[in-house]
Amino acid sequence: MPVHEYPIEVLHLLVSPEHAYFGRPRDGAADVPTSDLDEVRVVAGKGIVGDRFFGKAAHMDAAVTLFAAEALEAVAEDLGTGPLDPLATRRNVVVRGAELGPLVGEEVELRTAGGAVRLRVGRPAHPCAWMDRVLAPGAHHALRGRGGVRCMPLTDGTLHRGPGVLVSPVELDPSRAGVAARRPRLP
Repeated sequence: MPVHEYPIEVLHLLVSPEHAYFGRPRDGAADVPTSDLDEVRVVAGKGIVGDRFFGKAAHMDAAVTLFAAEALEAVAEDLGTGPLDPLATRRNVVVRGAELGPLVGEEVELRTAGGAVRLRVGRPAHPCAWMDRVLAPGAHHALRGRGGVRCMPLTDGTLHRGPGVLVSPVELDPSRAGVAARRPRLP
């Protein structure tokens, strides 16, 4: 099986012990602690230590979410806004330099200073209506196909903010990191 390595930058590592987006967006987000850390500990089959999805059976296949910073930049350009806050998306690992859509169904490895974590990329991370409230009007629609991917951690390890490598079994095009992945239409 071919192995492809892509240099990436881990920009943000978000951990929040509670959900912030529940109920109706018009009522506003819950005021919950959220941390953008320099490093996070990942536990196989459980997720990121301290995060709201850690060890929750209903979220085992989606305990870690990867998100491309370029996707949010493309949304800001599409909407004509200034820069948008990547932490408002509530995605755990925000990276630069990785096309994520083709990874669905694959096992990948994220290597950062001091370690590596293997992940099974299970499904796209679809945006919710909250994005119109916390990012900008129209962000919910604009993020479709570029909301990141949800993963199950297969190994224990520590991820660090800064330079890293994404190891993929499929060829990726980093220049497409901000491009919406569209599902093929059925005939």
